[in-house]
Amino acid sequence: MKKLVAYFSASGSTARLANTLSAAADAAIFEIRPAVPYERRDLNWMDKKARSTVEMQDPGCRPALADAAAPVAEADVIFLGFPIWWYREPSIIDSFLDAYDFSGKTIVPFFTSGGSGLGEGQGRIETLAGGAKVLAGKRFSARASESELKDWISGLHLA
Repeated sequence: MKKLVAYFSASGSTARLANTLSAAADAAIFEIRPAVPYERRDLNWMDKKARSTVEMQDPGCRPALADAAAPVAEADVIFLGFPIWWYREPSIIDSFLDAYDFSGKTIVPFFTSGGSGLGEGQGRIETLAGGAKVLAGKRFSARASESELKDWISGLHLA
């Protein structure tokens, strides 16, 4: 079974977790990046005009991807990582899900957050990744240990 950790990280927290997960799962890794990188001012969720706020107010928003060469076709299981924005996945994740065929794949969402859950994101991911089996998403600390992640993976019964 081939595994891929595909992730988006705005501040580095999800990247740290994704790298640890990649080692724990013995998985390839791919960073989901927007064509126009987010700057600090874009991420101010308290500013109604900040880019991230504007994007998250539009459920149809699909920021352009910087790279559409993720090795999704070769993977059986895709661990999909991101920070929680507005109680769901960031719009760049929706762009990623729209860009590939996930038929027959298993998607395992994982995310970082100061305390928010996935909210409506679980259903959104299930809809956008049509044809895939989407497991329940799980929140982790950016500093989750490799052994903690191995225990989680083992409990998923992927094989």
